[in-house]
Amino acid sequence: MSEQNKPFVVTDRRKFNLDGELRPDADPSPELEEQVASAQTSAPIEVPIAAEPETSAEDQEEQGFDDIPPGPTSEQAKQAEDAYQATAERLDTAIRAANPGADHPPAMNFETLVQSVYMTTIVQLGGATPEGQQPQVDLMGARQSIDMLGILREKTHGNLSEAEQRLLDSALFEVRMAFLEITQALARSAASRAGEPLGPNPTNPMNPGKPSIVR
Repeated sequence: MSEQNKPFVVTDRRKFNLDGELRPDADPSPELEEQVASAQTSAPIEVPIAAEPETSAEDQEEQGFDDIPPGPTSEQAKQAEDAYQATAERLDTAIRAANPGADHPPAMNFETLVQSVYMTTIVQLGGATPEGQQPQVDLMGARQSIDMLGILREKTHGNLSEAEQRLLDSALFEVRMAFLEITQALARSAASRAGEPLGPNPTNPMNPGKPSIVR
């Protein structure tokens, strides 16, 4: 089977539905491919809604935090931090004792945070699939991870070094492009099964029908 016609398996791994209720596990289904194909070609549907009082972005953000209980006192936070650090150090000591010569765990920083979310997104888009195996794509999970990087970029604006900003911008650009290429590949796969002619890949015109970032 050629790379162009190689099928994708799309898995919705969310545990809860939009109403917050626990949803049963769903087997991989080609139905989501049809939805992606429709989203690529259909015009948006306008649904009339009742007028609501205008609410600023700041008010909307504050409303989302109404149910959060009061934060800990400074003393409670300090005690929790000290206890956490002491426990983490004991864990590191036990791991090194059980694995002589093992490297010390790398310290967490902004770079490792961005790289962690980036790699999670690539895996969700099927980028870690062994050669010859069918890609397992989690579009909804990937979308949430990409949006997470977008929120991180918005909330850290003006507070990053030049290198940190470049890393975040590059990671966000790459995963967004990868998401577009995978959804377009799914749309072409659905069109192929429906007997429709395959169009070129607009994000990668040199390799129509094949993602260029996630392989």
